[in-house]
Amino acid sequence: MPNTWRKRKYPELNKFKYQVVKMIAVIQRVSEASVTINGQVHGKIGTGFMVLLGIGQDDGIEDAEWLGRKIIGMRIFSDDDGKMNLDLAAVNGNILLISQFTLHASTKKGNRPSFIEAAKHEIAIPLYEKMIEFLSKELGKPIACGQFGADMKVALVNDGPVTIVVDSKNRV
Repeated sequence: MPNTWRKRKYPELNKFKYQVVKMIAVIQRVSEASVTINGQVHGKIGTGFMVLLGIGQDDGIEDAEWLGRKIIGMRIFSDDDGKMNLDLAAVNGNILLISQFTLHASTKKGNRPSFIEAAKHEIAIPLYEKMIEFLSKELGKPIACGQFGADMKVALVNDGPVTIVVDSKNRV
């Protein structure tokens, strides 16, 4: 059935036309990670999290802070019994944060992704900077990061492998 029919027959469904845009973090537990820009290492860590951050057009500071707390508190390092029970602080871990708008790719139509749900620069840059500031403060030390909008080469050794995806609109 055409979309126009649905809009007329069920107007209450119009709000579901587009997916709710969310701030997305892909957290990878790493034994080492680095980001290189123009042939120069821009950020490098040992044990910790390499975080890819996708900022959506409806995201705000509250999303960044909520997601930042989730990242800092994520208990995915092994304790003495081999159970994932330790957070970054317990292992003196570090964070490498990389902005990645492609996490908001829509692949519903055709083979060329659409990035319409990703935040524009004027929203994304301040939120990315807020996330850097928040994570540094909560971790108690500076974090490594990429450069917003740059062509970056990311290298990592995923430990486990352990990869967790968290989004700011899935809080329940």
